[in-house]
Amino acid sequence: MHLYKKLKLCYIEAAAIALAVCAFLFPSIQLFKHTGNNFFTVQLNGISVGNLGTIERLDALVTEARRQVVQEIGNDELVFIDTDITTEGSEKLWAVVDDEQTVIDNMVEVMKDNTRKTLHRSYTVKVNETAVNLGSYDEVHELLEQALSPYDAQNQYQVQLELDQDREINVLEAVISLREEVLSDEEDFTKSAGITADLDAMFAAVEPVVERGFEDFAVGLTDIAYAEKIEVVEAYLLEEELNSVEEAVNLVTKEQETQIIYKVVSGDTLSQICLTNNIPMDELIAINDALEDENTMIRVDQELVITVPEPELSIMWEEEQVYTEDYEAEVQYIPNDEWYTTQKVTLQEPSAGRRKVAAVISYRNGQEVGREILKEQVYAEAVPKIIERGTKIPPTYIKPISGGRLSSGFGARSAPTKGASTNHKGIDWAVPIGTRVVASNAGTVVHAGWASGYGYAVYINHADGRQTRYGHLSKVLVKTGQTVSQGERIALSGNTGRSTGPHVHFEIRINGSAVNPLKYLN
Repeated sequence: MHLYKKLKLCYIEAAAIALAVCAFLFPSIQLFKHTGNNFFTVQLNGISVGNLGTIERLDALVTEARRQVVQEIGNDELVFIDTDITTEGSEKLWAVVDDEQTVIDNMVEVMKDNTRKTLHRSYTVKVNETAVNLGSYDEVHELLEQALSPYDAQNQYQVQLELDQDREINVLEAVISLREEVLSDEEDFTKSAGITADLDAMFAAVEPVVERGFEDFAVGLTDIAYAEKIEVVEAYLLEEELNSVEEAVNLVTKEQETQIIYKVVSGDTLSQICLTNNIPMDELIAINDALEDENTMIRVDQELVITVPEPELSIMWEEEQVYTEDYEAEVQYIPNDEWYTTQKVTLQEPSAGRRKVAAVISYRNGQEVGREILKEQVYAEAVPKIIERGTKIPPTYIKPISGGRLSSGFGARSAPTKGASTNHKGIDWAVPIGTRVVASNAGTVVHAGWASGYGYAVYINHADGRQTRYGHLSKVLVKTGQTVSQGERIALSGNTGRSTGPHVHFEIRINGSAVNPLKYLN
């Protein structure tokens, strides 16, 4: 009995000592309190990084861990790290939790294993819709210099990046300036100021303008600029998104097919347009709905789509040149209000002159786009070509029937019947006998009746000097000398004369010669 009491006392003392040790030596042990979840297991990317008694500071611990990872990597770039944080809370009577530094250290190790990519401080250069990414400011400058250098052989100009004042965000714009225009501090200091500047301006205003001699012109490059606006913005990009300087130069300077509008001028033909612009005829027809084939008629001021090779980044520059040349005087036109615009007569043939010229010539990617004569000395005056031309809009011509099937075209053909011509002077439409035939244009009837191979026919003279003919008719409804209006009924179709079946034969003649009516019908 005495031994039992002694053992019991020992157990009580041991329990008291254990409680004291727990209280003083292990303060992180959480005593049971009825306050809900008081123990949280923290996982980072599915890996346990410790246990916390509260998660109020969990975001701060993650931020500190990220900072330490970036610092250990040792650069100023942006680091992309997977950080999927999950917690599981529970209420425990007592449990051991980790201190914050231990959790941070564990997070750092997991983050280093999950650092996927580094985003490099980079520069995106945008030209129109093309963008290239370069790894440094120096590479951007090299790209712009390489695009410029083929046209600046004397290295007179330099490229600078300036802040675009029109943009709310920080965007740099590429500009080109003459190296000599960059003033030194000493030159700035010696500039006139105050009353001296006012006097300088006053004297400059009254100083007479002295005409420049040919020797005063600065022969050579006088100005150069990028044709497109170039924008440069700072960005953080993955390594594989960066371009080398060589790739970037190729992307922005290589020639690409670009569509532009070409306006037809007097004397143009489709073949000449193709030759001048180095575009195949089939391609020109394919991209223009108005062109059916290579024989389609075109008119002055008509707009056609053509493709030209042009780089994404174009360079424009100006040169002053002094040269001697033969030159042509501008054509002089004398209007005649009594003539149609299709009528013209040359009154004087031209003769070339000779002159010395100082001019500024504008180029775009090596192609001349403009020329301004600044000074000239004429040795022999050019004689201009003088043309008298009409101003009245010529009348239009309409199809003389409604419907019908084109059965025979204009020009060479096999004779459809014995005695028929193998060089067809007009066109034929197959129609039922009795189909209404109308005047293609207003005019005066000069023949109405039988006309040998035409059968019954009508000839009409028009105000623009042309004549229309209608053949193989079944009935003539007008008389010689009668004036008819456009669209007025003049006959009924038939099968008379040298004919192989019911149809209408239609001609247009200019100065007595037959032309293809399809080119003149509206």
